[in-house]
Amino acid sequence: MPAFGLKDLGTKIAVTALGFSLIPLIVLGVTMYSMFAETYHSKVQANLATLAENKRQGIDLFLREQVAQLRTIANSHSVEALSSPDMLESILNTMQMSSKTFIDLGLINEDGVHVSYSGPYNLSQANYRNETWFNEVMVRKVYVSDVFKGFRGFPHMIIAVTKQEKGKVWILRATIDSDIFDSLVRWLQVGDLGDAYLVNRAGELQTRPRFGNKVMEIYAPFLRSSFSGAKVMEHEINNKKIFVGGIWLEQKDWLLVIEEDQHGELRPLFRTQAATWGLMGGGVAVIIIGTLLITRMIVAQQERSDRQQAQLNEELIQSSKMAALGKLAAGVAHEVNNPLAVIREKAGWMRDLLEEEDVQASPNFKEFEDAVAKIEQHVERAGNVVHRMLGFARRMEPVCNDISVNDVIRQTLTFLDNEIKFRDIEMIWQLSPDLPSIQSDASQIQQVLLNLLNNAIDAIGRNGHITVSTGVDAESRMVRIGIRDDGPGMDKEVQGRIFDPFFTTKKVGEGTGLGLSISYSIINKLGGSIRFESKVGTGTEFTILLPVKHHD
Repeated sequence: MPAFGLKDLGTKIAVTALGFSLIPLIVLGVTMYSMFAETYHSKVQANLATLAENKRQGIDLFLREQVAQLRTIANSHSVEALSSPDMLESILNTMQMSSKTFIDLGLINEDGVHVSYSGPYNLSQANYRNETWFNEVMVRKVYVSDVFKGFRGFPHMIIAVTKQEKGKVWILRATIDSDIFDSLVRWLQVGDLGDAYLVNRAGELQTRPRFGNKVMEIYAPFLRSSFSGAKVMEHEINNKKIFVGGIWLEQKDWLLVIEEDQHGELRPLFRTQAATWGLMGGGVAVIIIGTLLITRMIVAQQERSDRQQAQLNEELIQSSKMAALGKLAAGVAHEVNNPLAVIREKAGWMRDLLEEEDVQASPNFKEFEDAVAKIEQHVERAGNVVHRMLGFARRMEPVCNDISVNDVIRQTLTFLDNEIKFRDIEMIWQLSPDLPSIQSDASQIQQVLLNLLNNAIDAIGRNGHITVSTGVDAESRMVRIGIRDDGPGMDKEVQGRIFDPFFTTKKVGEGTGLGLSISYSIINKLGGSIRFESKVGTGTEFTILLPVKHHD
């Protein structure tokens, strides 16, 4: 694009951007605040739901552990042992050493009579046959009660499990200090209005709330209905809005309720509201400055794009020339191949003539025989060159044949013998003699090797070393080909673009930037992979991995 055209483009962009930015700024500010308010509101509720879920898991885990501990005691001791007050006291003392959760422990027979008891109360004569919990545990085998007063006259809860022995049913019952549940939910009571408590299905409080009511009083929470998972809603108490989250426990039919002060939780949102209007005022100045800077950047980018487009067109022309050269090479190879066939046939006929006795008697027979041998030798050499030219110029989809990678490498190097000798480059061979044959396309592998070797030669220039190695990759079990040079290496910027089409570090006219891109595509088609390692001042190594069997 001409220079005056780029100036006009910059002016149009600046005017258009400034004209359409100021009004959308206000709309954007209001919209963003509304969206943020909604998102933050939802986030607060989601956090409350997560908090309720996490705490529910903790309380359920606590209940499971207590039931499991009581079951273990019942299953690991006989009724005779549990009937001993001394043994029962010993077990209770052991349990209380790790946790003060359990207050007492008692063994009850199927008639509801205390057989043995260990604890601070005189319950040895108590009969529980008519108690609700007694009938529940006889039916369910395991029972966790609500908080109740019972014979003790103060709020507590029990866990009971059954044990069958000698055809009779026995109940091992433990009393849990209900204050433990107060401690489990107390740290959730945060903020000025924050509260947390447990309530059963009948609406009776199982823990002491932060405000007002006491344990076992009827309290009508906002989430008494049945629901799954955590549920969060807004509620108003004494003209103050709060968030209320609730979730039912899994181990017990209790509802965990968490209340949070809405004003305290949304305080960051109110600060955001004030900041939004201030930012909108400063946004006008920022838009003007930003528009001018971006306009300059766009114009500069367009200039660079124009230059790159011109370079790309030049490289495409060069690529077309290379494609035409390949077709020309194929045509020349076909044309040369026919005379070679005739020469080969005549040389064979001449050798047949030399087998006759009168010709062998000629004093020049030895010279005739040497001449025919040289003709056959050079015809064979020319034929190999023509065959390689045809294989290199031909473009086709991969054709799988059993090939020896080492043989393909040796054959490829014959193309570059003169160039390597001219530049005084030493070839170091590390070819594995036990390399397995692979099913692949020899001509396309040869094209990749030529590209990599040519790049290595160009990188070295003169008086260097190229190491060609083969082996089997220990991790992937693929055949590995390595080509390492001791050239100048590549920096990070060049390494990041090395497989990009038309990217080259060579001078204009010396490279198209297609070699490595085509090589990468070929190896992928053959089911393999290609990678490299390079360090500035040390050199570059390319590694090709090819599967032993090619999968289409």
